[in-house]
Amino acid sequence: MKYGERDIEEASLEPWENPSPERDYVVEMSYPEFTCICPRSGYPDFATIRIKYVPAKFIIELRSLKLYLNSFRDKGVSHEGVTNLIFAELKRVLDPKELEVEGDFNVRGNLKTVVKVTL
Repeated sequence: MKYGERDIEEASLEPWENPSPERDYVVEMSYPEFTCICPRSGYPDFATIRIKYVPAKFIIELRSLKLYLNSFRDKGVSHEGVTNLIFAELKRVLDPKELEVEGDFNVRGNLKTVVKVTL
């Protein structure tokens, strides 16, 4: 197993202490190379995952987020399912004041899907 494959297999989200807990601020991230597998057809799905949150006590360590998002590349999961999974895990780990996760999936079979989950 290559080191990148091992890192992805062992991926977990890592919270860091918020460096500025005395004020509210917005963190926005975009991951344009997201992939997962359609659970029905087995074909790959491609998306941009957008994350927007207002931290409370914690922020997310970015390398851990990248590896976590890469861990879906071989998993069979629907657009709705994966967007909700990412949202639930970020909510659990960070317990942010506000959170929004958007899965903006590429067109497949003439259909475009955008799934947005908010807190």
